[in-house]
Amino acid sequence: MAVISIKIKIADREYPMKVEASEEEYIRRAAKQLNEAIVEYRERFGISDKLDILAMVAFDALADKIRTDNELTNTYKQLNGALAQLDAQISRELE
Repeated sequence: MAVISIKIKIADREYPMKVEASEEEYIRRAAKQLNEAIVEYRERFGISDKLDILAMVAFDALADKIRTDNELTNTYKQLNGALAQLDAQISRELE
C-alpha cells in the first residue's frame, strides 16, 4: 500500500501524519468529528481550556468505545448461542 503525507488540524493545531492512502478518508473523518466535538463541548459546557476539552472528548470517546465493545460482545454471545441451538437441532434431525 502507498503511504502518503497529510496534515490534520485538531483544535487549531496542525499535525503532520503519514498514513496508508486507503486510510486517509477515515483519518480525515476522525479529525472532523473530533473538531466538531471540541466545538460542541466549548459551547455546551463553557469549557475554554483546550486541554480540558480534549480530555473530556477523549474520555467520552473511550466510554462510547467500551460501551460498543460490550454490546458487540453480548451480540456475539447471543448469536453463538442461537447458532449452537440451530446446530443441535439440525444434528438431531439428521440422525
